[in-house]
Amino acid sequence: MAPAPTRNPLKRLYRWVLSWAHHPGGTWALFGISFMESSFFPIPPDVLQIALSMERPRRAFWYALVNTAGSLVGATLGFLIGYALRPAADLIIHTYGYEKQFMDLGAAFQQHAFWAVFVAALTPVPYKLVTISAGVYHEFVPLWMLLAASAVGRPVRFFAVATIMYFAGARATAFIEKYFNLLTIAFTVLLIGGFVAVRYVF
Repeated sequence: MAPAPTRNPLKRLYRWVLSWAHHPGGTWALFGISFMESSFFPIPPDVLQIALSMERPRRAFWYALVNTAGSLVGATLGFLIGYALRPAADLIIHTYGYEKQFMDLGAAFQQHAFWAVFVAALTPVPYKLVTISAGVYHEFVPLWMLLAASAVGRPVRFFAVATIMYFAGARATAFIEKYFNLLTIAFTVLLIGGFVAVRYVF
């Protein structure tokens, strides 16, 4: 049964991302969405990773690897936007309303750059904010450090998703669709918690 129509633009975009799970190019789409989310795209790539893993549970860990690769490649673009295209960086940060979080990340980068990137890459903190902020604060977070810390944090997150999907299967996607609004609230709470961790743990 097709899902009921919705005017919620975020949910419509979520469903578009989800639709790639039934497309032959779904794996490439996962790489592309993960790449884009590292610099400007609003939907986390976990959504498609979950859907693809539901369709093919035995490939769950492969999708985690693809997601990680796309995220790390995209991190370079996000870093370059912050480093060399400051007006574009400011526009992205302003569009998503991340001004305060951007300042908090900058303060955390100045104290414990590697660990701040690692925690942010692991938590629901939008990865685009991490990469762009790293580019802006490149004197504290050089590109190699961004990639090194992310190469540890992002796989932990994506392979945790893969493990859950390997065992949960279709039940997880049905749950997400049914309780999307509540999950959005829960994600927001986790998002705030991620920023608190980055800002105050260090």
